[in-house]
Amino acid sequence: MRPNKIKQMWREKKTATMGWLSVGHSFTAEVMARQGGFDSLCVDLQHGTSEWNNVLSMLQAISQTDVTPFVRVNWNNPNDIMRALDLGAYGIIVPLINNAKEAAAAVAACRFPPVGFRSNGPIRAAQYGGSDYVANANDEIIVMAMIETKEGLANLDAICATPGLDAVYIGPADLSFALGMPPRGDNPDPLHMATCDKILAAAHKAGIKCVMHCASGAFAGGALKRGFDMVMVTSDISCMLAGVKREMAELKAKSA
Repeated sequence: MRPNKIKQMWREKKTATMGWLSVGHSFTAEVMARQGGFDSLCVDLQHGTSEWNNVLSMLQAISQTDVTPFVRVNWNNPNDIMRALDLGAYGIIVPLINNAKEAAAAVAACRFPPVGFRSNGPIRAAQYGGSDYVANANDEIIVMAMIETKEGLANLDAICATPGLDAVYIGPADLSFALGMPPRGDNPDPLHMATCDKILAAAHKAGIKCVMHCASGAFAGGALKRGFDMVMVTSDISCMLAGVKREMAELKAKSA
């Protein structure tokens, strides 16, 4: 089976980067994958514009490169998790995990029996992963639980101790809600920062990884220095907006 690049990097004690695909189009996915710097890209089915009819072509576009494909499903729904894996996702991010039972259900949906209850039908995954996909997928597929709710914080240690869970993923905007703050990315509030560090410490204590969702390279760099194992650096839509704003500002300055 094709090795999971992110798992390899983690075994070698390396940190990893991720880019975010909010635009539901294969060309956008291909462009992001070909820019260099991203170890992985995530197709966002929770808040992005992608629908299921976009996912296959987006994963195919990513797979033209050595970037590892992830999918964030829109809910802890085993049908959606299994479908994303069958289409070739090598990592699943599950939002709004509140307790260990929910985390265990997410893990089980990502694992073939006898470890879990994933149904056998990797129609495209076996083409991407290799003919021995079914025999080895349980060891290669990454499953991440998002910690971003009050209940999730209250059950943090139990979630991190879930057998088979590879990482917890911090959603900073919803975590801001949980802490009584307006939602924002790259939140510098001391309480928010301390809470993220608490999640990081709990993950490492349990022997799993911790991933920080960032909105800029500067904040992502700081997260790596703080000890995070992976950072989501930026998204396709953020890059497009930043580029447009920069060029229009330069036009205004040069034509004044």
